[in-house]
Amino acid sequence: MTTRGVANAEIGGTPRALSRLVGVTTLAFSALYFLSDLIELVQGRFSTPQLALTYAAEAAIPFFVMGLYVAQRPRIRLLGLIGALGYAYSFVFFTGTVLFAMVTGTNDWAALSDRLGPWVLVHGALMVFAGLAFGLAVIHANVLPPWTGKALIVGVVLVAASSGLPEVAQTMAAGVRDLAFAGMGASLLLAHRASTTPAHPSSEFMAVAR
Repeated sequence: MTTRGVANAEIGGTPRALSRLVGVTTLAFSALYFLSDLIELVQGRFSTPQLALTYAAEAAIPFFVMGLYVAQRPRIRLLGLIGALGYAYSFVFFTGTVLFAMVTGTNDWAALSDRLGPWVLVHGALMVFAGLAFGLAVIHANVLPPWTGKALIVGVVLVAASSGLPEVAQTMAAGVRDLAFAGMGASLLLAHRASTTPAHPSSEFMAVAR
């Protein structure tokens, strides 16, 4: 779908101000999440400033995922709602794990996973399946660029597959997922910009003439 097509869908289904807010939030916090992962990779461990960034980024995910769902209604259908709710809930849990790490002084993700036990695996699996559902729904809705849905599918699969690999691989896998959401947010912003661009005078004249 072209940018103008996205803009028309957004105007018809979602208020422009809300669409723009969702776009800005999705793009900004997806970038912040990847930045926090890069800082953790460079440090080789958790730190209070890095965990604070991660907490802020993860706390925003449930809100912008639900916002992305609303921005694609009604074409995203029930599969999109199920995926959005599942993904949002999984990150309510993961946001809590960041707070737990900050309070207990846990040094790294491996130690945190050991302390939380099977709950990490359960919610990680939920995140993957919800991400797959939401990615498929985005592709079929064709409101946002289909590549963003495909990138989300690839990203959540890579996040799961790289869980036992070196931290560089894990960070790059997470980066694919973050890129998918950033692309969705950027698409909404471009659609908002296109919808607010004044029409060419000749186009307005032709519309009146018709």
